[in-house]
Amino acid sequence: MIGNSWFFVVMLFLVVFSPLMAETNSASAVINVRVPLSNGTFSGEIPMKKVVKSEAVWKKLLTPEQYAVMRDKGTERAFCGAFYDHHQPGLYVCACCGLPLYAADAKFESGTGWPSFFRPVADGNISLQTDKSHGMERAELLCARCDAHLGHVFDDGPKPTGKRHCLNSASLVFIPADLTRDPKNASKTLELATFGAGCFWGVEEMFRAVKGVQDAAVGYTGGKGEWPSYEDVCSKGTGHAEAVLVRFDPEQVSYKELLKVFWEIHDPTQLNAQGPDVGDQYRSAIFFHSDKQKAEAQESKKELEEKKVFSKPVVTQIVPAVAFFRAEEYHQRYFEKNGGGGCHIRR
Repeated sequence: MIGNSWFFVVMLFLVVFSPLMAETNSASAVINVRVPLSNGTFSGEIPMKKVVKSEAVWKKLLTPEQYAVMRDKGTERAFCGAFYDHHQPGLYVCACCGLPLYAADAKFESGTGWPSFFRPVADGNISLQTDKSHGMERAELLCARCDAHLGHVFDDGPKPTGKRHCLNSASLVFIPADLTRDPKNASKTLELATFGAGCFWGVEEMFRAVKGVQDAAVGYTGGKGEWPSYEDVCSKGTGHAEAVLVRFDPEQVSYKELLKVFWEIHDPTQLNAQGPDVGDQYRSAIFFHSDKQKAEAQESKKELEEKKVFSKPVVTQIVPAVAFFRAEEYHQRYFEKNGGGGCHIRR
């Protein structure tokens, strides 16, 4: 099975729709950061553009709690955040821009009621500035890519650094180490499936409705380059496709049944497009995670062609699953959060 580690599903920064895309400054400053690679290691320093948006746009993209903490520099109540007593292996990334910030193996129990880490994944991924609010002087922690407020750093942490990076849970999104682990039943193993069928909002919505699907995440895969931005993908220079990573219980739903859903919710005869969306990022693609999935995908495609289900040739790619770059949190469950519905229809 490909991709059971957290580096297989990592966060990249995105925006929601074209009016908001314009708020990202393509000419913004460049920083040097380190990111997880698909071979399980971290990169050396690589250049990455800063994320710059107006406060009006951040308000649209973030929940009220996230905005209060990350943009208004608020602090959540002790012992109330989602991650203060969280010990699952994985990676914590910025909830605003998706930059990797802290690995779970650097987390420790500080007794303060806030998530505490003794080091970031890389010094360049965070920035510090002096905070003189509330009648005291502290070192404020910021995300280096989007300047989101994360928390503060103190000199009372454990060895080897002696630092305590005290963070707000609202500033973080967690990516688990093992994607095949069922969070509801530790003895059960889930399987992975990855599909590209046009705009990922609608694809995710359709697969989430399938009984036996435990989770579905939107993101990008199948192209070149680690950690592409939304603008990179839209430029058609990366070859990444909008895709959905499905975690499913094979005792409740088979891969063949998921393939049936895949064929029914889009037009697999459109080349590098889906409906009005044009570009290779919208291509029809099946990214198989095993030889068994490859054989079943090829057989299902062959059956469609033999039965002449479509009047035109099926152009769906069937290729190996590679690194999947998870989309920003406000893209996940988009229609569930914002209402409306996708352009995908069930035949």
